[in-house]
Amino acid sequence: MNAESLSLCEKLVPASYVQQGAQARRMLENKIRIFIQHRKLPDTGWADHEIEILLQELSTMDSNNFPGNCGVGEREGRLYSSLVARRHFRLAHGIGRSGDITAVQPKAAGSSLVMKLTNSLALDVIKISGVQSVASCFVVPMATGMSLMLCMLAFRAKRPNAKYVIWPRIDQKSCIKSMITAGLEPVVIENKLEGDELRTDEVAMETKIQELGPENIVCVMTTTSCFAPRAPDRLEEVAVLCKKFTIPHLINNAYGLQSSKCTHLIQQAARTGRVDVFVQSLDKNFLVPVGGCIVAGFDPNLIQDISKSYPGRASAGPSLDLFITLLSMGSAGYRQLLQERKQMYTYLGEQLRLCADRNDLRVLDIKHNPISYAIGLPEATDGKVTELGGMLFTRFVSGARVIEKSDKVTTVSGQSFTNFGAHHDNFPCSNMTVAAAVGITMTDIDTFFTRFDQCLKHFRKTHKTSVIVSQENNGANETRLNEQFQEKSALDSKTGKGEST
Repeated sequence: MNAESLSLCEKLVPASYVQQGAQARRMLENKIRIFIQHRKLPDTGWADHEIEILLQELSTMDSNNFPGNCGVGEREGRLYSSLVARRHFRLAHGIGRSGDITAVQPKAAGSSLVMKLTNSLALDVIKISGVQSVASCFVVPMATGMSLMLCMLAFRAKRPNAKYVIWPRIDQKSCIKSMITAGLEPVVIENKLEGDELRTDEVAMETKIQELGPENIVCVMTTTSCFAPRAPDRLEEVAVLCKKFTIPHLINNAYGLQSSKCTHLIQQAARTGRVDVFVQSLDKNFLVPVGGCIVAGFDPNLIQDISKSYPGRASAGPSLDLFITLLSMGSAGYRQLLQERKQMYTYLGEQLRLCADRNDLRVLDIKHNPISYAIGLPEATDGKVTELGGMLFTRFVSGARVIEKSDKVTTVSGQSFTNFGAHHDNFPCSNMTVAAAVGITMTDIDTFFTRFDQCLKHFRKTHKTSVIVSQENNGANETRLNEQFQEKSALDSKTGKGEST
């Protein structure tokens, strides 16, 4: 309310009460002013009603919310459903203009402000996560695969004669499809098996670069966050190669912002070699709905070029979700989430080792993966190990990945992979991967292991199995047959210790 309205209010209720309300309002206005001035995460998260007031204020600046507005165009921000209008705070125009997703929209000053402020918050949160030298970023309303494709298309525009993407293998279909959909040709660099761990073969990468010719390569695409037994790529070594051969370096950092190890790798790679762009998912890192990514890098001009390559306007939904969530968290809340995730990662590892001991399994030694673990599984001679994954899913366990050792060839967008899912043609054992991603709780972990024990016991009762305890000769030298488990199950039945499955 303005001063005149407040004066009129004093004729209806005691002036002291009106002044108290006015003072509270001024405090919120000052909070908003400081936020817009600095465009950084507040130390302490805002209350929901404060965020709602800010968004309502911003939405009044969009033309579809002007009193008496007369729209005669084809896109006027009209909303039929009041439920949809409330969900989006009546911010209906989206973000950007045709040809530039970060451009200010004349009809939507409020939506444009949300976009600009969100991009500033995203830049701040990337620095908090550990990539201190990041220079620019923007939120794009597409998930990781499509966002990677957008970046590759921008690279190709600068290297029109190039067609190859050098890609250390990671068995995730969206990565493959991002290259194929961009009209590019993936050049797969197989991972090296070092003990239990799959690592980047930078020697093979350099050989392939020289064979193809650096001028024919659109970019090298590496990965930080990945499922064990694969480890994050050797970013520093790859960045040095990219700098040496003048090749763009794109990093798939899908859920790597939540890991200080992954962000440290990006920061060091940018310092010692070449990193052009790194892409991260909103839902995986910030607990918002699927549908958005942050494209970030160290050259503001390059990031601007990528934003300009986005065709047309874009949905403001992902930006709005991130804006609300980050304001609600504040920097203290975000740092706490990161710290809790680290603690849960340690706890998950401890419980996984206990689970392996009581079930005569082996936790694979994956030293360099800071988010997920892998445990070797019994090889079923009369059934598929993947049935374990189905058992878990029917017991409301999601996210665990069961990968069966196989020589089966899988084709994805014309690309053939042996033993797809294992990141390697000949990984020596079937395994299950579990991850400690941001938001996981101790209850999630405890419940999972209770149900996994039950499923494993049932699986061993119904299938003849063996347990790999060594990787020598691809795990063939040292195996223990399933008789001991059959005997234990029979003993449990006699003593009444069996559990319901």
